[in-house]
Amino acid sequence: IWALIAIGYTLVYGIIELINFAHGDLFMIGSFVAFGMLGAIGLTTETSGITLFGGLLVVLVIAMIACGTLNTMIERVAYRPLRGAPKLAPLITAVGFSFILQNVGLLWLGGSHTSVPDLIDSQDTRFTFLGISISNGDVLAAVVTIPLVIVLVRFISQSRIGRAMRATAQDPEAARLMGINVDTTISFTFLLGGLMAGAAGLISALYQTDVWFFSGFVAGLLSFTAAVMGGIGNLKGAVLGGLIIGVIQQISDNRIGTEWTAAIVFAYLVLILVFRPQGLLGEQTREAG
Repeated sequence: IWALIAIGYTLVYGIIELINFAHGDLFMIGSFVAFGMLGAIGLTTETSGITLFGGLLVVLVIAMIACGTLNTMIERVAYRPLRGAPKLAPLITAVGFSFILQNVGLLWLGGSHTSVPDLIDSQDTRFTFLGISISNGDVLAAVVTIPLVIVLVRFISQSRIGRAMRATAQDPEAARLMGINVDTTISFTFLLGGLMAGAAGLISALYQTDVWFFSGFVAGLLSFTAAVMGGIGNLKGAVLGGLIIGVIQQISDNRIGTEWTAAIVFAYLVLILVFRPQGLLGEQTREAG
């Protein structure tokens, strides 16, 4: 889940060097959309087999499209007009949109936690591997995340629009001179990030069997940490960072105590950045003076 959200952070930062603080709350909206669609298409705890699989696939697509469209609209309305402004302006705008999306969630389902039907028996053990219990929720996260990440990496590395994204990230002005529509390319980057956030929203709703308007704050903070830990702007680094943080969280929750988990995660981040400031898979860069 953290890896999918971190991909959105790292995509946007890689192409326009913006920390999109609204991205965590976009994930929250994705979980709300998924929750609403589960009831709308009639999925219940009695649903099983191909009907459940097909229904979840439909909900996944709808949640991804909803978040992708919303993220693209936010870029068009809030970030594009500030493209030439000092970097602080779009940063504050991103914080503002974070609060806007939080309030949308608050108006949507209220301020309390809302239970999601446990359609997949999320915490039931599916199998045991090397003494580690793998739950149905873990299987769902892997089955959704791994194909999405593989397709995204191949798309960016091999497609025409993917090459345009990399060119824009390297030098927007040179990309314009080569005939690349930079505005469209940046909008498409926000679309991709939103698609990943929507997928993470569905996984989280089914995994936690709970949605909450404030869940995007914590998720966004941890996912941004994952992106920085792996190397901001590096897709594989974002995925690696997300997996590492997830493992640290589980070990800390089970062996040390949940009250120490956040401190341990950020202590690990500080250690990595002290010895490798560019992140685990990031490259050392120098801004032109």
